[in-house]
Amino acid sequence: MMRQIEESRNRFSRREFLATTTGAVASTALAGCAHVAAPIEPIIDIHQHTDYTGRADEHLIQHQRVMGVTHSVLLPAGRWFGLEAAVGPNEHAYQLVRKYPKRFSYFSNDVPYVADARKRMESFLKRGAIGIGEQKFEIDADSVWLKQVAEFAQEYDVPVLMHFQHAKYNTGIDRFHKVLEKYPRVNFIGHAQTWWANIDKNHNQPDLYPKTRVTAGGITDRLLSDYPNMFGDTSAGSGLNAFTRDEGHMRGFLARHENKLLFGSDCNDEVGHGAKCQGAQIIAMIRKLAPSKEVERKILHENAKRVLKVPRDV
Repeated sequence: MMRQIEESRNRFSRREFLATTTGAVASTALAGCAHVAAPIEPIIDIHQHTDYTGRADEHLIQHQRVMGVTHSVLLPAGRWFGLEAAVGPNEHAYQLVRKYPKRFSYFSNDVPYVADARKRMESFLKRGAIGIGEQKFEIDADSVWLKQVAEFAQEYDVPVLMHFQHAKYNTGIDRFHKVLEKYPRVNFIGHAQTWWANIDKNHNQPDLYPKTRVTAGGITDRLLSDYPNMFGDTSAGSGLNAFTRDEGHMRGFLARHENKLLFGSDCNDEVGHGAKCQGAQIIAMIRKLAPSKEVERKILHENAKRVLKVPRDV
């Protein structure tokens, strides 16, 4: 009888030890992954780059995973323009998509006023690119060059992602409605400083990162409201600034344009979380300010899947 009691105690001790040890290991593992966002719900990031200020591919992949993104769209540089950040070219984006087809899609891009720009972009569209951009070149927003890009996009039925920056890139956002009217079957996605600053009806154009309260009805607000083919990319410091400068306004903005906004990060850090990662901060702001869970999911996933026609189950 005493022997049976002793064996029972030993079995309990082993079970207790294993349970305690397993719990400790699990706790340690969770602590090590505290910043990894579990992909419980899919997130599409429509604005990322290869070679972003020298970031290696493996660091990009890890960054997106930690941020909680399940599928990313790579935007290449155009020829000898590196989007001011040593961004990788079409070929690099294409090769990364080939290597990780479930994690990435890509756009085709080139300088629109170079003689063989169409031929160059077309070669990658035929190899699976799902859009054109990021178009970030020193032209007017209603220039003949941009109209040629629009005609090309219309032919291939792909969206065009544009960087609007006062006195620098795609200038004259107040005239861009002419392009939207001329090419109603082409979906354009607005991005960058002048796009996001113009959520304010009283915006002073030279100010790229305004901090004042917002009066609804700015150029961006009107373009999204009035034109079915205009969409917005939440990315970069300019997008984050729009979310944080006036949260009250942004709640209404998200409600008005719930079907027009697509999550993008455009961040070049390697951590994918916290204050060093603007993409993670934008995700947090979308979750904080979206008027409902349904709207949150539209902005983080559904709108991008619909507008970009992502060809995979993501």
